[in-house]
Amino acid sequence: MSEKRLLVVDDEPEFGELVARVAADLGYETQVTTNGRDFQSAYHELHPTLVVLDMVMPEMDGNELVLWLMEQHYAADLIIITGYSPEYAKDAQLLAEFKGLHSVTTLAKPIRLAKLREALGG
Repeated sequence: MSEKRLLVVDDEPEFGELVARVAADLGYETQVTTNGRDFQSAYHELHPTLVVLDMVMPEMDGNELVLWLMEQHYAADLIIITGYSPEYAKDAQLLAEFKGLHSVTTLAKPIRLAKLREALGG
């Protein structure tokens, strides 16, 4: 298993794959999911060192997944992305930080590749 493991959840498969390609170029083992349930299953298999989380998705939104991550004692890096109001991502960041997660980055779609690479640590 790689030292750098990225788990992406975004209901737009094309965006998730874009994130995965950029991350793979930076040495990440990556897995992309398109909904909360698949994300939760993949989380236990991959044990990610970084999560990229879309805020607005059907069935289970980003806030619910942030809370779920905290229940799993997730303590690694989190990138919250939204194509809606940037304030929505900021609210999730505050929630994550309130729950004890301190390495949280927020990004807005559309996102520049350079900004994505930077957020991924490249």
